[in-house]
Amino acid sequence: MNYTEFKELIKEDKLENAYLFVGEEDYLMNECISTLKNKYILGSWEELNFTVLDGDNANFDTLINACETLPFMSDKKIIILKSVNPFIAKEELILKDEIYKYLDSLGDHICLILMDDLNELKKNTKIYRFFKKKDCVVEFSKLKGKYLNSWVESQLKQYNKKMSFSNINYFLQNSCYLSKNIHSDLYDLENELKKLMDFTSGSEINKADIDFLLIKPLDNNIFDLLSQLSKGDINNSLKIFNEIYLSNEPIQKILFMITRQIRLLLNYKLYKDEGCNDEYIQGKLQIKSYEFGKIASSSKNYEIEDLENSLNSILEVDRRIKTTSTNDKIEMEMLLVKLAKKK
Repeated sequence: MNYTEFKELIKEDKLENAYLFVGEEDYLMNECISTLKNKYILGSWEELNFTVLDGDNANFDTLINACETLPFMSDKKIIILKSVNPFIAKEELILKDEIYKYLDSLGDHICLILMDDLNELKKNTKIYRFFKKKDCVVEFSKLKGKYLNSWVESQLKQYNKKMSFSNINYFLQNSCYLSKNIHSDLYDLENELKKLMDFTSGSEINKADIDFLLIKPLDNNIFDLLSQLSKGDINNSLKIFNEIYLSNEPIQKILFMITRQIRLLLNYKLYKDEGCNDEYIQGKLQIKSYEFGKIASSSKNYEIEDLENSLNSILEVDRRIKTTSTNDKIEMEMLLVKLAKKK
């Protein structure tokens, strides 16, 4: 189940005794735990009815002691076991099936949450299969589509701010959250939103505000860089490169991203020459719709031969950087001048 389904179970008071939280969105995990606390625990009795254990340090006896203590002035006691993977790894070696027998015998007064907050638990592990069979695995994946848009709207509403539907999409597509190459979660996205909301004096956040404050992910900056190169604009190409460089992105990573985008453009052009449609090409390139749209749109600015020559020039620079070059930044700047002059 996903986190919205789990929150519905809380609302309807239909919880099982134990759940396994998995996925990469700690923000949503913590949100669900807050919802649990608000539903079942009075603030004055939190110390007695809400327990958090660290899986790195806790053992099976610690868990039993926490679970066997009855709630005080509450229908349920909530126990959170963080870092479940190291806990299970060490306890299974000693206790084997005893853990699972105990999890099957928990009383109705308990709501035990085992958290894979490190996002390292594999789906073929015994603990995952145990909870999956009971339909008690709660998945906390990154938000997408309407769920992500709704989340942004809810954040804006808290601060009496507004953003048009198109600007919400623009904000999301230019944030690091949707980037395949940068780890980013809802905490990061919340911080970006808070900067925008603090900066804007009025209630409406517009595109100019987003452009001024939002730190674009590397892959978006690479698109801008390639766009300037395709126009033969050396000055703007070098300006964008230096902005990326000053943000402490490694030269090798910048070079890799440029190579990746040029290869995508080249493959798109080659597939098009073979008469393939866009749906087929996107499947072959294995990229998301937003990035594919950018590739398809900018491909008209390039010829296949230019892209092939650009790749050869990049490979030469890559070889020099890894072997003989003493100044990687100058190598990159010379490469960009060469690529821009091809236009």
